[in-house]
Amino acid sequence: MAGESLFNDGVGVVVFAVVVAIAVGDGSHGDMNALTIVQLFLTEAVGGALLGLLAGYIGYRAMHGIDEHNLEVLITLAMVMVTYVVALQLHMSGPISMVVAGLFIGNQGMKFAVSDNTKDYIRKFWSLLDEILNSVLFLLIGLEVLIIAQRADHVGVALLIIPITIIARWFAVFVPIMILSRWRTFTKGAIPILTWGGLRGGIAVALALSLPANEYKPTILTITYAVVLFSIIVQGLTIKPLVERIVSKNVVVDTE
Repeated sequence: MAGESLFNDGVGVVVFAVVVAIAVGDGSHGDMNALTIVQLFLTEAVGGALLGLLAGYIGYRAMHGIDEHNLEVLITLAMVMVTYVVALQLHMSGPISMVVAGLFIGNQGMKFAVSDNTKDYIRKFWSLLDEILNSVLFLLIGLEVLIIAQRADHVGVALLIIPITIIARWFAVFVPIMILSRWRTFTKGAIPILTWGGLRGGIAVALALSLPANEYKPTILTITYAVVLFSIIVQGLTIKPLVERIVSKNVVVDTE
């Protein structure tokens, strides 16, 4: 599930890059017609996935021939750093490359290429690194909020966008569930839980910060931070009571 979520983030980054290229129209991709857009998407998404698969296989083969946990941890770190740089140079999606390579190593590599001792070291290393980077990210978000708080003229727009974002999330959940419900049964309350559980975080902030400088960027940043903060603080802290209330109300316990 985590891999699927990360892959969705990677696809979102690709779509964002395509939309920005269309909006900016700086000529770096030529005339932005339908064919160019399809080529750009395929290069970013499909090319990134193939690059990640190749990197994952190379890392797998390198780890398969040795049994030294320190070296194998360094191999995974080098794989990430080198592959991401190559992806940027080839105008492919770095996030998608990393997700595919990670899924390859996390599945095939963990099963067949490393010992149990090495597996434990790799998981602990990346778990610690994930916590460190998340802490740094949210620290930067907090510092940026102090700057955005001075832009009172954008607060009204930001507050308006929050319900619009939730409604868009509801629509994105409602339509697929209604279509798929013809073939399978979903848990009662799936729509409100999945709608309220659609949290936003670092990806949205990073993409907003990556926009080229223009007169609209401060407004977009304010809107993005407002949605992310509402998502983390309000939705994140209330999703558990919501699940307990909806699920407990619909689940019948058999005491026999």
